[in-house]
Amino acid sequence: MIRRNDPIEALIDLMARLPGLGPRSARRVVLHLIRKRAQLLRPLADAIQAVADSAQECLNCGNVGTSKICDLCESESRANGMLCVVEEVSDLWAMERAAVFKGRYHVLGGTLSALDGVGPDELRIPRLIDRIDAENITEVVLALNATIDGQTTAHYIADQLEGRVALSSLAQGVPIGGELDYLDEGTITAAMNARKRF
Repeated sequence: MIRRNDPIEALIDLMARLPGLGPRSARRVVLHLIRKRAQLLRPLADAIQAVADSAQECLNCGNVGTSKICDLCESESRANGMLCVVEEVSDLWAMERAAVFKGRYHVLGGTLSALDGVGPDELRIPRLIDRIDAENITEVVLALNATIDGQTTAHYIADQLEGRVALSSLAQGVPIGGELDYLDEGTITAAMNARKRF
């Protein structure tokens, strides 16, 4: 049996806090890592340390990378006047996996929620509005999750941007209550291609 304050138990406790892992799954993962120490545990520890030392949010869009401005914002080929607004970095990555959007992104960092005290200033909405003019944005695609908070946020942004840019939102394929990170690339592609005016 593992003693309290044991590093193995501490690792199990930390792993159990990860999404999708409970205490039993975390225990199995840690045991597997210990058995494959040379092939998995040491490289994983090195990779985690490297990410801890270098990961940062893009100052422009909120994506996660290893530089102050991410590759997507730096790419001149993506400066096509289109900006896709998503809730979280995981949603941006889901859109990129689908490889259907060729513009730039803006990560809000969540959704508006009166119950949780999250207003526009707690999100990157003011930065979004600043980017419209600075980057000559002509269309904003509101790719927010089809949840109540996601749609409330989309309507708020649409009100703020009304008359300044063309607004569209994802269409077919995104179920009500669905989150982009859980959708397959084909569903995201269909939703992007059939986007509608907001």
